[in-house]
Amino acid sequence: MKFIEELKWRGMIHDMMPGTDQQLEQEMTAAYLGIDPTADSLHIGHLVGVMMLKHFQEAGHKPIALLGGATGMIGDPSGKSKERNLLDLESLRHNQEAIKIQLSKFLDFESQKENAAELVNNYDWMSQFSFLDFIRDVGKHITVNYMAAKDSVKKRMKDSAEGLSFTEFSYQLVQGYDFLHLYRENNCKIQMGGSDQWGNITTGTELIRRIAKGKAYALTCPLITKADGGKFGKTESGNIWLDPERTSPYEFYQFWLNTSDADAEKYLKIFTMFSQAQIKKMAEEHSEAPHTRILQKALAKSMTINVHSEDDFETAVEASQILFGKGTKATLAKLSDKVILDIFKGVPNFSVKQATIESGVNIIDLLAEHTQIFKSKGEVRRLMKENGLSINQEKENSPDTVIDKAALINNKFIVIRRGKKKYFLISINNK
Repeated sequence: MKFIEELKWRGMIHDMMPGTDQQLEQEMTAAYLGIDPTADSLHIGHLVGVMMLKHFQEAGHKPIALLGGATGMIGDPSGKSKERNLLDLESLRHNQEAIKIQLSKFLDFESQKENAAELVNNYDWMSQFSFLDFIRDVGKHITVNYMAAKDSVKKRMKDSAEGLSFTEFSYQLVQGYDFLHLYRENNCKIQMGGSDQWGNITTGTELIRRIAKGKAYALTCPLITKADGGKFGKTESGNIWLDPERTSPYEFYQFWLNTSDADAEKYLKIFTMFSQAQIKKMAEEHSEAPHTRILQKALAKSMTINVHSEDDFETAVEASQILFGKGTKATLAKLSDKVILDIFKGVPNFSVKQATIESGVNIIDLLAEHTQIFKSKGEVRRLMKENGLSINQEKENSPDTVIDKAALINNKFIVIRRGKKKYFLISINNK
């Protein structure tokens, strides 16, 4: 597979330094991508770069994922309006281990082949530098004029009332030195990143040219946005994370499933390994029957399995069916507390004391008095006669039913359905 050709048809190239494709054709080449380690999980915004590394390895080249342990202590001004919080070493090491586990789902670190992926942390070499050594051995090779001309620096100096600290101003030198270090120690000749990183990356190629008298290359991908111009990967609750504790597999699956038609085909090209022919075929089938949402379903399935697992995907599909009146009590029982709350987000939620449930409570009293889900007991009885009341996805017709601990899902919840789609959630209050 030719790496550049593959990325071009997928729409994953924004800028490329002349000679990059020739370098890749003449030998197996190492390339690196920097990842911000300021959290113990990647989010889906990181996946564009990760997929670049995956395609790079698939093409027979060597990917290097660089965690910015040192640069994470500084803060990159690119695309930022203010200085970020800085991390301590213990937090960085924890984040590094968590991120490697996630990267391992995309990159092969264990292979005995020459192009096995590597994970490095720039703190390991930057921490050996004294300030005087750095400004003597690195700083003197790049002028302030060169650094100040970078768009990321000019924008912060012009638009931000807070200005730009010297710490952030020095960021591009530190990142540039990373490239020089990897060029020397790992024979790394290409740096990849988002289009907002072009200035930092080219500072690295300039350092390699001036100090090592070598030739290195830059390759960037476009920053992904939604068709409506909105920011990709953001929801009302924040980022979509790869860590299931931060974003449940159900919520992750729903994010991709709810992608617009305008974005679904583009995202299949960027975030999955489907071939050009496969995506073309799916797009044709989708255009003939858009209501079947073929593109979105393929995208959501591929992403959920790749990031989580097939079991998580199947559970997410089952959970998605619950709001359409499908699924059983057994389906509910398989779901975690977080997934249940994700599913019924926005549904009226009523709290009932644990003691009330433990002593047992009549179903009509529970729904009409303890929760006021229904205005009157007569309303509950009429609904039962019409076969329109379900408790935990099971029809309930008896006004004499007693609800106790056995009715609880995860010892915490009772799901009430009125008719086909009107839901209510009862949560148990331990106080």
